[in-house]
Amino acid sequence: MGIGAAIFLMAVGAILTFAVHTSVSGVSVQTIGIILMVAGAIGLITVLTVFAPRRRTRIIETTPTTAREHIIEREDTY
Repeated sequence: MGIGAAIFLMAVGAILTFAVHTSVSGVSVQTIGIILMVAGAIGLITVLTVFAPRRRTRIIETTPTTAREHIIEREDTY
């Protein structure tokens, strides 16, 4: 699930919860909307925490003759 799919689920859930005032026998449309909003929020949090880009640390090393730049990737431990 990507960011777009998570936002889409949340939007459809909000529409079903707050804008649809119809009744279906045996099914609560508002409950389905709440379930979709929760699933979208969990998906969005998962995408942002698991697939977030790694932080980069930039180290600039200067010597009298040259200047070199190193980019070191590190992973944060959760």
